[in-house]
Amino acid sequence: MNPSSQRAIKAQQTRQQLLDTALELFSQKGFDNVTIDEIVEKCNVSKGAFYRHFNSKYDVFAVKFKDIDKFYESFYEKIHPTCSVKQKIILVYREQMAYLRDEIGLDFIRTVYTSALSRTMDEKHYLVDPERRIYKLIETYLDEGLEKGDFVSTWEKDQLLLNLTRCMRATVFDWIIFQNKLDIVEEITILVTMMFEGIGKPEKD
Repeated sequence: MNPSSQRAIKAQQTRQQLLDTALELFSQKGFDNVTIDEIVEKCNVSKGAFYRHFNSKYDVFAVKFKDIDKFYESFYEKIHPTCSVKQKIILVYREQMAYLRDEIGLDFIRTVYTSALSRTMDEKHYLVDPERRIYKLIETYLDEGLEKGDFVSTWEKDQLLLNLTRCMRATVFDWIIFQNKLDIVEEITILVTMMFEGIGKPEKD
């Protein structure tokens, strides 16, 4: 293996170590109680090494969410084209919630939301960024439903999209509050179905 390849592998290993260590510390102590100095000390690397991979400790969450978005990209290809628009949206949300519950975990999600609420957020924050894959997926399906006439509503598309994505964030927030007393897969299904009953035409058998 040539030296450049070895350096690339070492850099990736360092990045992953910093990411895993930071997330572990955030979960244990709370985001605001963890310093970059503490992260690099536990990883036994320099502060400069941290900044080669992350712009700030807050950037750790953004990087992790990019990894999560790769899951949404792969799931999009699995949805059968014969599914109705409403079925597609519900399937995406069910898979999303199952992934958050089984792969990401409540501790990480709680840490993300807690740190987000302690700061001033704007529309480009990764929790609400309209350019994230999950939001683009829902927008694509909503456009399809509006074009086909599956949705009958006096509301503008932007308002419909906003509230469809709010269903996702509201379900996750309630999960943080009620923890294992709440099944987020079933809750998102109920919430979105109720919304569809308000804006959609009944599905034909």
